[in-house]
Amino acid sequence: MSPILGIIASSNFQRVTSSYESIATAVVGSGGSPSITFTSIPATFTHLQLRSFALSSSTASSATMTINSTNGISHYISGDGASATAASDLTKMFLPLVQGSTTSGFGGVTDFLDYTNTNKYKTVRTLGGFDANGSGYVNLTSNLLQSTSAITSITLTAVGNFNQYSHFALYGIKGA
Repeated sequence: MSPILGIIASSNFQRVTSSYESIATAVVGSGGSPSITFTSIPATFTHLQLRSFALSSSTASSATMTINSTNGISHYISGDGASATAASDLTKMFLPLVQGSTTSGFGGVTDFLDYTNTNKYKTVRTLGGFDANGSGYVNLTSNLLQSTSAITSITLTAVGNFNQYSHFALYGIKGA
C-alpha cells in the first residue's frame, strides 16, 4: 500500500454522510405527459441535482428546460461510438433524450450549480446516455441561464411526450 494512501485512510477528517436530500420525484402516468414541473424548490441547499430515467418514444426526441419560466443557452456534444456531434442553441436549454422504442430509454444526471446565488448567472450541466449492449449514446450538455435569480421552479417539456413510467427525481446537495 502506498504510504500516502495509508496516511489518508488513517486521517481523522470530517466526512459528510448525508449530502443529498430528496426534494421531489415525478413518475409519468398512463398515456404519457408532455411536461414535468418541479415548483417551490427550497433555498436551503448549495446545489441541485436532477436524476432522470425516461422511456423514449417515436414522438420524444428531446426536451427543453425552462427555469423560473425563463429560457437559456445550450451547448452540447454527443457521440455514439462511430461519430460525434457538437452544436449550440442560443434560445433554449436542452435535456438530451435518445430516440428509441417504448422499452428503451435514457438516463441522465443534471447539476444546477449555486442555484440560490443571486450574484451570478446559473450553470446547468447534464451528462446522459444509454448502453444498448454494444451500441449506445452519450451526451454532455452545458446550459446557461442568464439570470441571477434563485432557481425556484424547473419545467421539462418533451418534444412529443414523456412515456409512462419515465422517472425524474430532484435532490438538494448540501455544501461541505
